[in-house]
Amino acid sequence: MDQALLQRLDRLESIEAIRQLAARYSLSLDMRDLDAHVNLFAPDIRVGRDQVGRAHLKAWVDETLRHQFTGTSHHLGQHVIEFVDADHAIGVVYSKNEHEAGAEWVIMQMLYWDDYQRIDGEWYFRRRLPCYWYATDLNKPPIGDMKMRWPGREPYPGTFHDLFPSWKAFWANPPARDALPEVAEPAPLEGFLRHMRGDTPAPRIRVR
Repeated sequence: MDQALLQRLDRLESIEAIRQLAARYSLSLDMRDLDAHVNLFAPDIRVGRDQVGRAHLKAWVDETLRHQFTGTSHHLGQHVIEFVDADHAIGVVYSKNEHEAGAEWVIMQMLYWDDYQRIDGEWYFRRRLPCYWYATDLNKPPIGDMKMRWPGREPYPGTFHDLFPSWKAFWANPPARDALPEVAEPAPLEGFLRHMRGDTPAPRIRVR
């Protein structure tokens, strides 16, 4: 088998492995199998500012789930995967979530910006950056600003659009009347996500 075909097969297998990684993340989180969950991350995963490793990640996830939610359900949407090289990739995954939080049923729309790494032949999360659009009680549509509305907390803005400068540019630059807009050259096929994000830094994410 020639080298080009082997590389194509490896790419297809890697795409499927990364998709399974995201699916396993949701299932293990919702079923509270924290060992299965943290083993989806690189062994030297960074947790917070100065902690490293799966044990620290397990402790953080345990505390978050045990004290904020009775139950959760994460439903995945589209998943865009882009390779940096054979062993590194980035991705964007949409997620629609439901949470039992005390006396309220909180629904959420968000996306993850992911960094993936293949280590010893297996794909892992190197980082997951959650960007939230809204969180609100099922019976309270999140119309208006400050769409993150958790029980017992003051509302605050999410970061759903913050990675992508196109959002602000769209609203700041309405098209001229009676004129066709210009269309930019398309981004490289393997540079779609990086082109959309540009050099936008990661936003500061508030813990739920």
